[in-house]
Amino acid sequence: MRSPVLRMKISASIITLNEERNLPRALESLRCCDEILVVDCGSQDRTVEIAKTYNARVIQAEWRGYAGQKNYASDQAAYDWVLSIDADEALSEELEAEIWQLKQDGPRYDAYSFPRLAQYLGKWILHSGWYPDRKIRLFDRRTARWVGEYVHESVVAEQVPGELNGNLLHYTCETLGAHLRSLDHYTTLAASEVVAQGRRVGAPQLLLNPLWSFLRTYVFQAGFLDGVEGLTIAYMASLYTFLKYSKARAALPR
Repeated sequence: MRSPVLRMKISASIITLNEERNLPRALESLRCCDEILVVDCGSQDRTVEIAKTYNARVIQAEWRGYAGQKNYASDQAAYDWVLSIDADEALSEELEAEIWQLKQDGPRYDAYSFPRLAQYLGKWILHSGWYPDRKIRLFDRRTARWVGEYVHESVVAEQVPGELNGNLLHYTCETLGAHLRSLDHYTTLAASEVVAQGRRVGAPQLLLNPLWSFLRTYVFQAGFLDGVEGLTIAYMASLYTFLKYSKARAALPR
């Protein structure tokens, strides 16, 4: 039986820093890719060793920011088509099968988005504004790039992307402690963005915006349907907003 002819080749790219716990799961899901590229910025654990056991090509590179690091990874890829995932993500079997089919049929678009399904405190979250959370992660690097100087980096394509329906699985915080550590890190970056934009921070941002974040997440985005985890996500969303503006206010000149 002859193997099907593949009309596109894909380089998978992952940026890492001390990801020995997550990385095997991500790498095991990338069987549909023709190359796996790991760009590491100085891991002190077994990240690089694990990557090499999966025949990944490893490049050591200084940190350029999230978008900058991912663009650097795309530029180093062997193929123009890039599948970019984070170390705490993995392709579902359905998404992997769709990508195999796409490789056989050939792409009709220059980029593809797919839904991202997050697991939080051990539960898959279907509401709270977390799903379907479509992301462009498969793209032709000649017509699409990562943007976002501080946080919430995303891929911007020149044309409207196509859609795949399989889930990208996101294994997010397993504990509240992990979530709080992540919150501290990302609110610092978000506050830097507020300061760089020269935005004023007053009572509305400190009082009303956190309240709106809670109500939007828990009520209007149906977080209550996610149970206790949904309530926790809504509270953390309000805390994120409060910390972002509090840190920005502290950094702004008085």
